Amino acid sequence: MQERLQFFIDGAWVDPIAPAPLDVINPATEEVCGRISLGGAEDVDRAVKAARAAFPAWSSSTRERRLEILKRSVELYQARMEEMVTTISQEMGAPVWLCKMGQAPVYLGHAAATIAALEKFEFETARDGVLITREAIGVCAMITPWNWPINQVACKVLPALAAGCTVVLKPAELAPLSAMLLAEILHESGVPAGVFNLVNGDGPTVGQALSRHPEVDMVSFTGSTRAGVAVAKAAADTVKRVSQELGGKGPNIILRSANFDVAVKAGVEYCFLNSGQSCGAPTRMLVPKELHERAIEVAKAAADGTVAGDPTGQVNIGPVVSQRHYDRIQGLIKRGVDEGATLVSGGLGKPEGIEKGYYVRPTVFANVRNDMTIAREEIFGPVLVIIPYETEDEAVELANDSPYGLSGYVEGDPDQARAIARRIRCGQVHLNGAPFTCDAPFGGFKQSGNGREYAEYGIAEFLETRALLGYSGNTKRGDEPS
Repeated sequence: MQERLQFFIDGAWVDPIAPAPLDVINPATEEVCGRISLGGAEDVDRAVKAARAAFPAWSSSTRERRLEILKRSVELYQARMEEMVTTISQEMGAPVWLCKMGQAPVYLGHAAATIAALEKFEFETARDGVLITREAIGVCAMITPWNWPINQVACKVLPALAAGCTVVLKPAELAPLSAMLLAEILHESGVPAGVFNLVNGDGPTVGQALSRHPEVDMVSFTGSTRAGVAVAKAAADTVKRVSQELGGKGPNIILRSANFDVAVKAGVEYCFLNSGQSCGAPTRMLVPKELHERAIEVAKAAADGTVAGDPTGQVNIGPVVSQRHYDRIQGLIKRGVDEGATLVSGGLGKPEGIEKGYYVRPTVFANVRNDMTIAREEIFGPVLVIIPYETEDEAVELANDSPYGLSGYVEGDPDQARAIARRIRCGQVHLNGAPFTCDAPFGGFKQSGNGREYAEYGIAEFLETRALLGYSGNTKRGDEPS
């Protein structure tokens, strides 16, 4: 068990002002795998002041210095990769194979994308006697989730450091241990004292204190839409920038021209990846009405073949993150049955033979209407809904009929898929199985948030634009228009 009761503030591990221990539960075993402390407003204030004091020197540091530190972090991260894999799997339940292939190494992808972007990023441009500068916004509070814990930390912290900002991070209290390991790596990489700080805590206490703090210039938040609204309201009084990556209910339009069986099977597998705990998952499968029954057959076979179990074993998915989250998913599955959707596979309760751990049965619903609760709400578990459509126009209308707009998917003839993709109101659209990449901008439309993350888009998010008029020295007083 990891005992991590301190916070990382001003380049050192320090005791909380008012210690409030919290157990970190391994969702596969329901046993304690770590212990942290929950912080309070005074801890936040101490971290923010450290970040504020470090900002002048870090924001004026050279591009070369920042690149040196980022590159060093890659070397040190690679050296501790196995430790990171084990930590992530234990704290949030992802299978070890997924942690090795995606959860842990995603840091390296974001580091590579950030380094490449920083090497060529234009922080200054001159135009008609005006110098336009893009400068670090200041002290940035970062509130990150538990589902892809290192991904969401890396895609915020690395671009912010590249931009010259200083950081106070609040990782999710359900899965904080990987972020604390990363804090050690960043410190050893040469990040100066006060530039990166970490305070554990819950949203209503530490999250709200960060959002409200008058010396925080920006909040970057990833989580539920409900929590994002609370962050924005708390930040409003100090008129700080708020960047949010929120929920999703990803439409997956499978066209008649698609390799249908392959597309349906892949859609089920991608929806269930990470136990369905991905905001960009393709959770609404839209299929031609005449192929609906075939979709049911293929989806049922794929779901029935999905093995849930011990993350250290030969399984497809592990548990969901907590008892509370398990109970919420069970309630939504029951709602789907009660509202008349056809239960194709899975359903209520744990998979057969599993008594301990927060495991959800891989579940598929068919004959779903887009106004049903399971088609509207983000379930965030291994639950797929299949919705039939008659025309492509109707498919697009159904895809866009959602409060969310994070990720969308289209399968079919490339020309048709491109045309459909342009009509989907999502921040990202994947055509014919195009994979995730750290080089493309990520963010949402509508209630899926605002702002964009990753690579140069991530760096730009942490910059303010300044115009210096008359910078060339050719303008004289009195030349201004009356």
